[in-house]
Amino acid sequence: MSPAVQAPPRPPAERRTNGRIPPAPPDFGGWGDDDREPGPRRGLDNLRLAVLFLMGAEAMFFTALISALMIIRIGMAAWPPPLEPRLPIAVTGVNTLVLLASSVTLAAASRARRRGDHARHVRWLRATAALGVLFLAVQGYEWIRLIGYGLTLASGVYGTTFFALIGFHGLHVLAALVWLLVTTALVARGRFRDARVAPLQACVMFWHFVVGVWPVLYVTVYLL
Repeated sequence: MSPAVQAPPRPPAERRTNGRIPPAPPDFGGWGDDDREPGPRRGLDNLRLAVLFLMGAEAMFFTALISALMIIRIGMAAWPPPLEPRLPIAVTGVNTLVLLASSVTLAAASRARRRGDHARHVRWLRATAALGVLFLAVQGYEWIRLIGYGLTLASGVYGTTFFALIGFHGLHVLAALVWLLVTTALVARGRFRDARVAPLQACVMFWHFVVGVWPVLYVTVYLL
């Protein structure tokens, strides 16, 4: 009589799970090959954080200039001083609307990017840059006229404060415009279509900041 054939022992996993596949171990956010992020990273990246610090420093800078202007005006008997040319309030007011419109077109560009409409994204960016160029062109023309009328840095405290505030802002608009033009060229070539849009968002942040500073300067320098 042949000995009875015994069944092979069951694997330990089957004995513990009654034949069911054991659940996968929990993922604690390791750095293995399967650790992938399905979407863009949250939070502020280093570039946008640096731009925020820059905007904070620039805001304090313009606040100091405006405070100095107000202190000077309090000590003056008349403002503007006699025989000084008057500032072009109406033309600069219209030019203010031009710069504010550039912020609207840039917001439209951001909406087009989120919808994935690449063509409209590029068109709105170019429209924003065109409005920025128009703003600087009008400002430059008015500055040339004021210099022709005798308003210069050496013409007194009135000219010094004017060109310090308005001139520095013009330099900021020029820097933002160069950044925007470079960014627009990169977007037109297909850059920033993936989740890595931090350089584009940093440019948008700085442009909105430059636009937001201008109405304060217009009211302070031209209207008050």
